[in-house]
Amino acid sequence: MRREKGGFWIAFCAVFFYPMGWLLGRSRFEGKEHIPSTGGALLVANHISHLDPIFSGLVVHRARRVPRFLAKNSLWSKPVLGWAMRGSGQIPVYRESADAQHSLREGTRALTDGKVVVIYPEGTITRDPEGWPMLARTGVARLALSAEVPVVPFVHWGTRDVYDGYKGQFRPLPRKPIIVRCGEPIELTAYRGRPLDAALLREVTDVIMCRVKELLAEVRQEEAPVQFFRRGADS
Repeated sequence: MRREKGGFWIAFCAVFFYPMGWLLGRSRFEGKEHIPSTGGALLVANHISHLDPIFSGLVVHRARRVPRFLAKNSLWSKPVLGWAMRGSGQIPVYRESADAQHSLREGTRALTDGKVVVIYPEGTITRDPEGWPMLARTGVARLALSAEVPVVPFVHWGTRDVYDGYKGQFRPLPRKPIIVRCGEPIELTAYRGRPLDAALLREVTDVIMCRVKELLAEVRQEEAPVQFFRRGADS
């Protein structure tokens, strides 16, 4: 299978991400065959650590595809990182602003153009003390229903053991196991073609995130909670 061309900035990022991935943990990538070899795909992940994008990028790149992340727009102002984000075709997310719909349009355009788009629907790393997904934002449902592309769930586990953003703990040694597992595409045929009202978007978002939660439970070999953790529930 021929690798999708990513250009200079994707190659630049790969030079750093592969060694970083090795240094940060003993990573294992599973289910890469569920990422389509060609055409658009929406990859939907849990978010437990600021290190997750490194391993998200690696699993997509190992599948010989180029990842396009929906990421907060503030990253575009960072030196070097901003150049890499812009040059590699990443998609800025403008929250709580008039530009929020622009992000979804750009994401939809990337999907219809045959790109792989990665999204963390929770919008930030989870505040659940046990690391389970929080109640997600409905933008993921808009993207999933806006283009006829596979919606692939995938999960990270182990990255928070290396770096816990809320506690400010960075513990790379000894090297810890990190698992990234992709699941089979989610069947959403029954929801396509219906009016995109708030109820449908909430339902589809929860269907997608339930599959993410189930996949995480498989990796953790634990039973997942029935309800999603809600922001503010720990305060």
